[in-house]
Amino acid sequence: MCFHASFCSFYSMRAHVYCEDFLFPKVLRTVTDLWSVYSKPVPANSREVWTLFLQCSCVTAAIGGLFYNWMFASLEYSWHLSVAMAISFSLLLLLALFLVHPARCVFSIIMPTLGTKQGRKLLLSTCVMIVVVNTTPNIISNIKTILQVIKCICKNSSESLLNSTALLETATWEFGDAIQETVHSIHIYKPMNGHFQFSLLKNSSLIYQQMHLAGEKIGRDFLAVELLVKDAVGVGNKVVAGFSMLYLCFEATCYLKNYLTNLRFDNFYITKKLERLAVDRKAAHLLVGSSKTLIRPTGLKLSREEVMLCLVQAMLLTVALMLMLVVIAMDHFAFSMADTAVRKAAQFSVVPVALSIKYSVSAGVPWIPYQEIPLQDFERSYHHHLVFSSAHCRISPPTPPNPSVLLVMGLLFCILYATVFLETYAHRLCRAIAASFFVSWEEKRVLHLYKKLCRKHQEEKWPQVVPGHFRLDIKRVFSPEGLSSIGTTAQGNGNRGITVPGGIEKIV
Repeated sequence: MCFHASFCSFYSMRAHVYCEDFLFPKVLRTVTDLWSVYSKPVPANSREVWTLFLQCSCVTAAIGGLFYNWMFASLEYSWHLSVAMAISFSLLLLLALFLVHPARCVFSIIMPTLGTKQGRKLLLSTCVMIVVVNTTPNIISNIKTILQVIKCICKNSSESLLNSTALLETATWEFGDAIQETVHSIHIYKPMNGHFQFSLLKNSSLIYQQMHLAGEKIGRDFLAVELLVKDAVGVGNKVVAGFSMLYLCFEATCYLKNYLTNLRFDNFYITKKLERLAVDRKAAHLLVGSSKTLIRPTGLKLSREEVMLCLVQAMLLTVALMLMLVVIAMDHFAFSMADTAVRKAAQFSVVPVALSIKYSVSAGVPWIPYQEIPLQDFERSYHHHLVFSSAHCRISPPTPPNPSVLLVMGLLFCILYATVFLETYAHRLCRAIAASFFVSWEEKRVLHLYKKLCRKHQEEKWPQVVPGHFRLDIKRVFSPEGLSSIGTTAQGNGNRGITVPGGIEKIV
């Protein structure tokens, strides 16, 4: 056992040494060489040309697949249109990346730009599309189920109520027979018709037809609302997605344009080139004194303004999250109501209805006051059952919520919250990408920042005087030979004076 542990420890140590001394450095050199070829304006030889072509081909193949999936699955375009658009986009992207050096830079800047505000808008539109497309049909389907339950109850209860009128007709007929027998027994008065006439217009087919028409109208209205909501959300999501993609390209292009035309744009980082330049000119103290205004691009330091901006963006994102959760909660609530309605309708008990008739006839005897002779008694009960539900009703089962929607939405919002705090670092990565594509221009930017730090250091060393005001001091110096010289000192605007012949200082 001890030998086995020592053996495993030995090989794990060898693997660690192999990875640290050989594998990782080799991978790093390979990635560095590939990036050097990709960011170089013009390939140096045929090997670099083929390397660049393979890199661009791999990138466009991956982007084309993602573009097809985005159009077909998320935006719900047709299969043929999605394939045609993906192939066309991939070919154009391949030509642009392979032939145009700034296009490669813009495309590379777009990747970290996805972690900025525009990237959040794109992800948020995707999240809205996923939630609405998956929850709206469920909500409408569950509402339809509830309406079907109500329709079934109304249909069965009305049919049962109509059937109960036959019971009333039977009761009146038997009651009429009893009255006729009583009248015949006393031989006083005979009506022309001894039976009660009970007439009922019972047209159940008309009632069913009206209920069927009402149900179809409600179904058509709900279907129209469902289609309207889906179409509106689909069109809105397509517009937002297209606008977001165009704005991503526009923002990356504007960043590169400002980087190449403005030396002061996004130029406040302590890079390795700036450190090397300061050390070569023996001015490393400039970087130490400017640590409050300059930041390191590889550091995790965030300014107070950046932190406050991140918190504001996180609050706005939380509001969007709450709205999404309300929609998902409505889906769960509609399913719960539909499921409860179906179960309760199946458990409806039959309601018994009893009709009791009690009839008593008596006659008075003239020679015996306050005395009545009973002639006929009638007492009967009629029973019926009202049915509110039936197994023959066509009720669609409730549609449960899709649990993957909540999971996908949670993952997307985790990415969105991460992009809020990674936006600053995404901007830094954009600057690093642009610097790797335009090395000579980055050297000019570093030199400009170095001169700016030198001027600031000189201004702190020689305080400025209010512009336009000078102070002139004239000193007379007497010697035994008489007036030897006149010393004049002029100060103003923080400039130094140097002595020139004649004793007058020249402002420089």
